[in-house]
Amino acid sequence: MKDNYLNTQSSLSMKGSGYYSAKTAGAKNAIDKTQKVIENALKTIESKEILKFADFGSADGGTSQEMWFNIIKLIRERGDERQIEILYTDLASNDFSTLFKTMQGMHENSKFAFQKIFSNVYVHGCGTGFHKQLMANNSLSLGFSATAMHYVSERPCLIENHVHMTGANESEKQLFKDQANKDWETILINRSKEMVNGGRFICINFGIDEKGRYLGNTGGHVMFNNFAKNWKHLEDQGLITHQEFINATFTQHYRTLEEFKKPFENKDSVVSKSGLVLKSCETMLTDCPYKMKYLENKDTMSSEEYARNLIPTMRSWSETVFKNALIDRNQNEINEIVDKFYDLYIEEVSNNPDGHAMDYVHVIMDIEKII
Repeated sequence: MKDNYLNTQSSLSMKGSGYYSAKTAGAKNAIDKTQKVIENALKTIESKEILKFADFGSADGGTSQEMWFNIIKLIRERGDERQIEILYTDLASNDFSTLFKTMQGMHENSKFAFQKIFSNVYVHGCGTGFHKQLMANNSLSLGFSATAMHYVSERPCLIENHVHMTGANESEKQLFKDQANKDWETILINRSKEMVNGGRFICINFGIDEKGRYLGNTGGHVMFNNFAKNWKHLEDQGLITHQEFINATFTQHYRTLEEFKKPFENKDSVVSKSGLVLKSCETMLTDCPYKMKYLENKDTMSSEEYARNLIPTMRSWSETVFKNALIDRNQNEINEIVDKFYDLYIEEVSNNPDGHAMDYVHVIMDIEKII
């Protein structure tokens, strides 16, 4: 079974050509809500000749573009004309072409194309996963990551009767937890190496909040349970094999608040000894924008229209999991199967939209390096 395990660096990506940002309004809303945290962090960062920022797990850059525009605009309005370098990082399979075009105003939202609007701003890309060190020692002023670091570096196992660790059995959950804890320590140590003294790392990660809520599970239908149900339906119909059902295991772990905090609470941990200090840690719920639009326009919007708005936001980041699960099939067959899978979800929401949504549950952390 080890051959079926997935190295995150090699195979995962968000849906490209601008699709991800266009269909993930909720992710952008969550990022925009954290701008004040970043503004406050910038006030305490030691003065350096060059400000170096990084956006870890950036996808096509669209969801964080307005936030970075506002931050750079604020810096310039304060009379700070220092050179600014911003490194966008993601997997080698990421759509960097769209990212670079977006930053230069060649796509929608050109009014936020800070690279074109402000002088002395330099944009770079790095096609290596954030589990590794990506910048030179003591060079990073401020790092940022949104909705990305729930991905583990590799799947520790395949989940037999579900698609996500939130629905796994206890032994499977423990394997994912052990991998995620190891990866979290690795992520933090590598950020510490990169950061200047007094530098900050702001991350908003998917996680499980104090009420047990997580992405797509905030009181109604559970999104990942629906994924598993519909994928199983395709197996029952003979459209996919049992192995293909099992292969669709998300390379993700949703950490609890306790898991996020643990490396900082032990003063003898390698994370604490590296100089990292947790300034704040809190949970944040962001309502699904497609749900809110539907609730506000029920008199004029049909349930089918709602479904056709909602399901693409789920598809934008989950599609590759199901495509990669299929074995020895041509591209047309893969596309047909995956289209049918998402059509099942559209049909279910169209028939009864109540309780269907993708509310975001994040854990926001402000981390400082103090040597």
